[in-house]
Amino acid sequence: MNGARMLVFVVIGIVGLALALLTLTVGDFLDLGDGALSGTALGAGLMLFGASGAVVTANGLPVAASYPVAIVVGVLVVLGVQLLLRRLGASDDGEPVSLVGVQGIVTSDVAPGHGEVRLDAATELENRLAFSEEPIEQGMRIVVVEHHGSRVKVEPAR
Repeated sequence: MNGARMLVFVVIGIVGLALALLTLTVGDFLDLGDGALSGTALGAGLMLFGASGAVVTANGLPVAASYPVAIVVGVLVVLGVQLLLRRLGASDDGEPVSLVGVQGIVTSDVAPGHGEVRLDAATELENRLAFSEEPIEQGMRIVVVEHHGSRVKVEPAR
């Protein structure tokens, strides 16, 4: 009898693992209740529901303990993951910051097709790919005149 109960928990755990892996690799395609429950949270909850139910069953505890423990653990995991996903989503402002007018320094010679600069803006932690209409040597001060995605068009600062 314990084997059949264990199999139920193992199958539910495997389904949860598959759902979690799928949402992590292809994106969160399952969104229930207008964002109230994501596929990632549901997958994690099912996975831990199955794992905790299997552990309780393997330790010989009665059915009256297996399902309530598994349900409580599964629900807590779903709530925790959903809360974490919301916080991560809220931290991403998603609005690009215009870098036009920001000054910096050339770290690799800039030419019409290529180059690299380090900008003085607080939001800029890494070097940026840059291009210009005229060659600019390494070490010179520049100013951003256009912003194109991850690249910036620069000219010598005056």
